[in-house]
Amino acid sequence: MVSPDDIKGYIQSSLDCSHISVVGDGQHFEAVIVSLAFDGKGRLQRHQIVYAALGDRMKSEIHALSMKTLTPSEWEEQ
Repeated sequence: MVSPDDIKGYIQSSLDCSHISVVGDGQHFEAVIVSLAFDGKGRLQRHQIVYAALGDRMKSEIHALSMKTLTPSEWEEQ
């Protein structure tokens, strides 16, 4: 079973994140991901970047992933 730390590691291995947190129960996960890679991108494009980082794991290991994707400036504004 995949853990929140596993997902965090998968994302960090492909995406430079200034902040990332992942919580979940082994099938359903929620992530907050802050990356400069999201700058100038819409929500769909940001999610596609994360899905690309996770690759085929989204088809097999991870049942559901809810994401909040922010740029560093958006993160600071919160």
